[in-house]
Amino acid sequence: MPPPKENPSVSSRLKSVGYALRGLSFMLKTQHNAWLHLAATVGVILAASFLQVRLEDWRWLIVAMVMVWVAEAFNTAVEYVCNVVSPGYSELVKHAKDIAAGAVLVCAFGAAVIGFLTLWPYVELMLDRFHGPVSL
Repeated sequence: MPPPKENPSVSSRLKSVGYALRGLSFMLKTQHNAWLHLAATVGVILAASFLQVRLEDWRWLIVAMVMVWVAEAFNTAVEYVCNVVSPGYSELVKHAKDIAAGAVLVCAFGAAVIGFLTLWPYVELMLDRFHGPVSL
């Protein structure tokens, strides 16, 4: 039987946050797709700020961006665990990695759609001010 867990202290919670930040930093340093997600995140934040997006619309954008980051983090974790469990080639490990990567792709595509649907009305308003009505 495992020993009883100690009550969490403030210092243990701070250590946990430190470990999490270290993991995110490692992901950014080692995963090229994380760089793309970072560029997209910064781009969306800058565009939404420039377009003066309302709070209600920021919520959608934040959910979409977080969804992609969570998927990328899980994908990275799955890849590393698979590499430890099966250092050699395995068709099943390949499928697991492909499925995890596919989940990131689905999230990224969904986030792009959410971003477009959220930001396009603001772009349209801005273009209307300068060039007259525009629509897709």
